[in-house]
Amino acid sequence: MITTDTCQDFAFSALFIGTGATLLMDLWGLARRRWLGLPLMNYGLVGRWLLYLPRGRFIHRPIAATPARKAEAWVGWVAHYLIGIAFAAALLALQGMAWARQPTLVPALAFGLLTVAAPFLLLQPGMGAGLAARHTPRPHAARLQSLITHAVFGLGLYLSAYLLQVFV
Repeated sequence: MITTDTCQDFAFSALFIGTGATLLMDLWGLARRRWLGLPLMNYGLVGRWLLYLPRGRFIHRPIAATPARKAEAWVGWVAHYLIGIAFAAALLALQGMAWARQPTLVPALAFGLLTVAAPFLLLQPGMGAGLAARHTPRPHAARLQSLITHAVFGLGLYLSAYLLQVFV
């Protein structure tokens, strides 16, 4: 039976786990920049892409050549965290709240890797990088970085669920 408490528990868990996993992904981006000299993801460009969707523009060649939109950075960052929360909710819907109460690494890591489909199939083509970054200067390197980043997100799903049980 679904109760208000059950819905609130699910929503809070998705919020906490998704925010934590996305934060770990962002911290990984900072570490990647420092250790490997790789640039940070520009979520302003994600915001720009999203802000052009209502105008019927889905594909940009490339997004950086498309005129900037007001508040695109804010829109991109908010969307980034909302997507992380939505992915956490999807994991909880698939695994159940029992997983959130006793999280295990394999489902979280597998789900994190599965989420790489979103940039490969939607975001990268829409921003002009092509399907799975095939139009980038080094597509294999871009794909590898996407896979690693989404594996870190999966690790973040697990660690955040673990922290939720330990501290909340």
